Amino acid sequence: MEGSAWERVAVETPSCVHLAPTGPDPAEGLDMRLDRAIEAAGASLREAQAADGHWIFPLEADVTIPAEYILLEHFIDDIDAPLEARLADYIRRRQGEDGGWPLFHEGDTDVSASVKAYFALKCVGDQPEAPHMSRARDAILARGGAAQCNVFTRITLALFGQLPWRAVPIMPLELMLLPRWFPIHLDKVSYWSRTVIVPLLVLLDRRPRAANPGDATIGELFHEDPWERCPNLVRPTGAVLDTVFLAADRALRLLRPLGPLALRRRALARALDFIGERLNGDHGIGGIFPAMANTVMTFHTLGYGKDDPRYRDAWSAMRNLLVEKRGETFCQPCRSPVWDTALAAHALMEAGGADNQEAAERASGWLVGEQITGFRGDWARKRPRLVPGGWAFEYRNEHYPDTDDTAVVVMAIDRALSAAANGAVERGAEWIVGMQSSNGGWGSFDVDNNKHYLDSIPFADHGALLDPPTADVTARCIGMLAQLGRGRDDPGVARGIEFLLREQEQDGSWYGRWGMNYVYGTWCALSAFNALGEDPASPHIRRAVRWLESRQRADGGWGEDGATYWSDRRGEARVSTPSQTAWAMLALMAAGEADGEAVRRGVEFLLDAPREDGSWREDHFNAVGFPRVFYLKYHGYSAYFPVLALARYRQLRRGNAKTSPFGL
Repeated sequence: MEGSAWERVAVETPSCVHLAPTGPDPAEGLDMRLDRAIEAAGASLREAQAADGHWIFPLEADVTIPAEYILLEHFIDDIDAPLEARLADYIRRRQGEDGGWPLFHEGDTDVSASVKAYFALKCVGDQPEAPHMSRARDAILARGGAAQCNVFTRITLALFGQLPWRAVPIMPLELMLLPRWFPIHLDKVSYWSRTVIVPLLVLLDRRPRAANPGDATIGELFHEDPWERCPNLVRPTGAVLDTVFLAADRALRLLRPLGPLALRRRALARALDFIGERLNGDHGIGGIFPAMANTVMTFHTLGYGKDDPRYRDAWSAMRNLLVEKRGETFCQPCRSPVWDTALAAHALMEAGGADNQEAAERASGWLVGEQITGFRGDWARKRPRLVPGGWAFEYRNEHYPDTDDTAVVVMAIDRALSAAANGAVERGAEWIVGMQSSNGGWGSFDVDNNKHYLDSIPFADHGALLDPPTADVTARCIGMLAQLGRGRDDPGVARGIEFLLREQEQDGSWYGRWGMNYVYGTWCALSAFNALGEDPASPHIRRAVRWLESRQRADGGWGEDGATYWSDRRGEARVSTPSQTAWAMLALMAAGEADGEAVRRGVEFLLDAPREDGSWREDHFNAVGFPRVFYLKYHGYSAYFPVLALARYRQLRRGNAKTSPFGL
């Protein structure tokens, strides 16, 4: 079954929801308030569970995703007018006060996101003189205009005839034919880059023109005519190597017309083989929106009929990303059932009780069925002898299981003591051990995906071409291994610890690659050290505790802004959020601080924070897809992380132990 009870009733949920009172009842003690909040939130989670045992919550990004969905429909001239009207309403409601659109809630205006949003609204019929469009245009022009867009936005504009192709980096289709030893190769970039780039290579080779039935244009967003003064390509990193790659770009433009046609045909065949093998039915190539959208455009460009099974599946995958919440429609960048299910199960097991345990065991059974055991994905190019055993993030994505999901799932199944496990824990742990990189850390999807010179190619201005090991994922894998009984004397664990210690920031925190930001990374790291039985008095633990305590806000909560991914803004925080407060509390409790003042104030913040039907209200984004480029809001985070934190506090408060025995 795909689609939880939450999704099935979401459309009918009233737009006016009851928020729990924010002040404590003087007649209630802390224990009573804790019990009431945990029970209400646990009941809400159980109600959201699908009949087959899994959970799925919406995953929201910025307006570029719904804007690109509209633009895709106008590219292929297959327009669902009622749907586009709802998506356009969503885009208009997300417009910032200064007229532009941000990458995360209440963030700064981003030129690329704003250009796409403006263009999508013009496609659906919004007039340039409308007040919201005029404000958007002023905001974009004030920031240099559409000429300042990033590479992916420039490609979109070129496809629609709004920019000349010389404003786009050259990416020859013949890249498909390069040997693995060559410095530039698909195996050397991240999985998400691979699945996005391959169909994009076909588009860049064919240079099709969007149907654009309304003949929408955005010339008013440029200070100068881009056909007369073409925007220059940028230097992605500022390094000397950028100049070398820009020179190579110029040379390739001259050589492109001279390439043998037979070679180009071979490259096209190789690209279509790659896409076809990973098409993934109606779950979509790579499970992610950009790769799916590029695939639809590729099939359309190559003349595939809309009744072709491949075209039909690709388009169906796009439709599966649409979600409606309280009457508001948006398009998700991907879907997160495995991640949501494992984390919700952890929260319910921490909360305890027969009903919660039964729900967690049903979740465990569903998760066991999602393990990828008979298929070797792209990861096997580096680990050909490793036995498959991981989990993907989505309902189905067999080519691309990830270490983060696998570690969290293994810990949940192990904790549930599910009779359905049937060796799933052992297979998952073996796969994790085999996916460790040479520097001791773990990346998300690949081993040693760290060829950083590739960040200098002009195409890589988004800074997210690679999937190197990170502190948060490494900590998760160590936490899993420790929960399963491996100690510091285990060679893989020892190397992982060395990596974590090297990655600790000077202020005591750890960087959060997949969650926002240092609070998330620090929680992951301290959880791993706790699971290993690390002495809470250790210097690196004390430094982390001091940092967490220094970041607590006046209201008792914690919160980090998306701007913290810029080094000169790493201390910014707008508001405290339930999910980030929960991470900070869990981190401090992992460091033996359950009885501390900071944790107590965090508990009071969560107990006082507004809740909707048992779950905490959270408007701000809480995660990242690509730092500084693409941010995410997991709607499930405010549903299960506060439960996990409050329930753990209750357990430690009422028990004898000072820390949890689990790796999460």
